[in-house]
Amino acid sequence: MDFVFQIAVLIMSVVIHEVSHGYAAAMLGDNTARYQGRLTLNPLKHLDPIGSILVPTLAYLFGGFLFGWAKPVPYNPYNLKPGRWSEAMVAAAGPIANISVAIIFGIILRTAGNLNSAFTQILAIIVLINIVLAVFNLVPIPPLDGSKLIFAIFPNKIPQIRDFFERYGLMLIIFFILFLWQSISPLIIWIFRLITGVAF
Repeated sequence: MDFVFQIAVLIMSVVIHEVSHGYAAAMLGDNTARYQGRLTLNPLKHLDPIGSILVPTLAYLFGGFLFGWAKPVPYNPYNLKPGRWSEAMVAAAGPIANISVAIIFGIILRTAGNLNSAFTQILAIIVLINIVLAVFNLVPIPPLDGSKLIFAIFPNKIPQIRDFFERYGLMLIIFFILFLWQSISPLIIWIFRLITGVAF
C-alpha cells in the first residue's frame, strides 16, 4: 500500500507540474494545451504508460526511490509573447509548482504535532516527492526544464551548444541518474529540512 500511495502522489505531482507549464504558456499567449484538453488535473489526460507506471515501479523495486514523468503538455513557442525569457518562464512554471506544493504541505507538517503518525508520514512523502521532481527537472539537460533556463541565457550566436545538448540529452540524463544523482541527494535533504523543519 505504501508503494501504491507513493505512485499516486508521484502521478498527481507530475500532473501538477505539466499543467503548470500549460497555464504559463496560456498566460504568455499560447493556448495549445487548452485546445488539446490538457489544462486539467485529470491524470488520465496526462499519464504516460512508461514514465508514469513502468519506470517508477522499476526505480522503486531496484533503486528504492521513485522517479517518473507524465506526457509533456504541448505548447508552441512561436505563439508565446516575444521575449528571450518566454520559454524559460514556461519551463520554470513546473518546478515552481512542485516547490509550492512542497511548501504548502511542509507548513502543514510543521503544525501537525506527532511526527510518527501515518498522517505526518503522508505529508512527508508528498513534500519529498515534489522536492525531488523540482530539483531533477532543474538539471540543465534537455528535455528537462533546466535546459530551457540555461538556453535563455545563451546568446543566439552559439546555437551549436543547444544542438549538442539536445542531440545527446537522453544519454546525458541516463549518465546523470546513474553516476551523479547521489551528489544531489544532500541538496534534497537540505531543502526538505528547510521546508519542514524535520531531519530527514
